[in-house]
Amino acid sequence: MLNRRHLGFALAGGAAALAGGLVWQLNALPLAPAVNYTLLDGRSADSAQWRGRVMLVNFWATSCATCVKKMPMLMATHRKYESKGFEVLAVAMQYDPPAFVAAFAQERQLPFGVAIDHTGAISQAFGDVRVTPTTVIVDRQGQMVKRLVGDIDEAELHGLIEKLL
Repeated sequence: MLNRRHLGFALAGGAAALAGGLVWQLNALPLAPAVNYTLLDGRSADSAQWRGRVMLVNFWATSCATCVKKMPMLMATHRKYESKGFEVLAVAMQYDPPAFVAAFAQERQLPFGVAIDHTGAISQAFGDVRVTPTTVIVDRQGQMVKRLVGDIDEAELHGLIEKLL
């Protein structure tokens, strides 16, 4: 957050930059990392395919009570917004047994992509995710706009998604 001194400097700097023909953005959001993953159905995918879509990347585990409790909400959210360019990717943590993840996804008929972070590379790329659930919202330009750790407020999440769509 900018205080008055910083705001004045930022405005003066921004005006100087614009006058000089340069364009720059205050508080630029970090880009989502480039990651490759394999979905439970065997398809290979990567984060470059997210461009043009609003993505919710949910790091979870079958042993995480909050993760399991929130999965129906994520399913409903995916169904509500998928036709508008929204997608969910559920990334199971490295320590989660693959058979448990596959059974969970099949039993609940998860309508979105599920990947297992076998090596921990995906969670590492997203800022060394260790706590589940951790949810990252990525906008259409590939910028990470929000990181939520723990329980997710559905109304707040839907408001953010609608704003980004």
